[in-house]
Amino acid sequence: MAQGSNFVDYVKVCCRSGHGGAGSAHLHRDKFTAKGGPDGGDGGRGGHIILKGSSQHWTLLHLKYRKHIIAAHGGPGLSALRTGANGKDEILEVPLGTVAKDAETGEILFDITEDGETKILTPGGKGGLGNWHFKSATQQTPRFAQSGMPGQEQWIILELKVLADVGLVGFPNAGKSTLLSVVSAAKPEVADYPFTTLVPNLGIVGYRDNRSFVMADIPGIIEGASQGKGLGHRFLRHIERNSVLLFMIPADTDRSIDEEYQILLRELTAYNPELMDKPRLLAITKSDMLDDELESEMAETLPKGISSIFISSVSGKNIQQLKDLIWKAIND
Repeated sequence: MAQGSNFVDYVKVCCRSGHGGAGSAHLHRDKFTAKGGPDGGDGGRGGHIILKGSSQHWTLLHLKYRKHIIAAHGGPGLSALRTGANGKDEILEVPLGTVAKDAETGEILFDITEDGETKILTPGGKGGLGNWHFKSATQQTPRFAQSGMPGQEQWIILELKVLADVGLVGFPNAGKSTLLSVVSAAKPEVADYPFTTLVPNLGIVGYRDNRSFVMADIPGIIEGASQGKGLGHRFLRHIERNSVLLFMIPADTDRSIDEEYQILLRELTAYNPELMDKPRLLAITKSDMLDDELESEMAETLPKGISSIFISSVSGKNIQQLKDLIWKAIND
């Protein structure tokens, strides 16, 4: 994913599906038939607006400037019981993990999680029935037909929630981007100032026996992120789709490891309590600066009830062991 404005994870669009075509009230007449009776066909269906999952898209950037999505109307019914043409559907390709919501009520309509998956976002109007449907013993030549049903118009919110097996959670400069760059082919920007990472980054991490898993580097959370401070509030939703949460705290933190871990937990809980049901791991980063004695002392003060490991992305310390822990957590 590119840094900055190219990463778009929220768009609001007006969707207008097509009207159904009117049915035909035609009466059959030809050279040899003076009164052939009704033969009006049905109107065509109005065009749907459809969402389609695409693994080739990573953001909603291509929809950012398409505020109005309009599908075509259905064609009118024809003589000889011919049905009118269906209106052309508008198919919007979206990245995997996109959630569709009703903009007025906030109701979640559905989400797209698989490549090629299609779901109707705004259905087109049904075509009207032709007059041949209305013939009867007492009304043998109905000279009327049904109008098509109107299409729908609604404002829709599309939100992207990054799909990944493991999400990296930590304050700015915890070493998340460095780890991702070491264990995958992703090339996130790495620097020694806060909020270097401005958008989520994804990387595919190779594991034993040609297996792999997807890791997401979520932009740094700060204390108060759940109330909208910093960048964290905007990107906290991307953590919701991760199978495992890897908390990353640097060994040189100004607070204790446990204190920093508890702050991160509180921010996630305040945003969405369901995040606490996800498996959690703890990595103490930048541990290449620790000697064995200091590491042993710190190990005794680590949070209880969570698997933890000391790592260093620079020296490669315990990186393979970390992968083993992650793989076990994903597949438990």
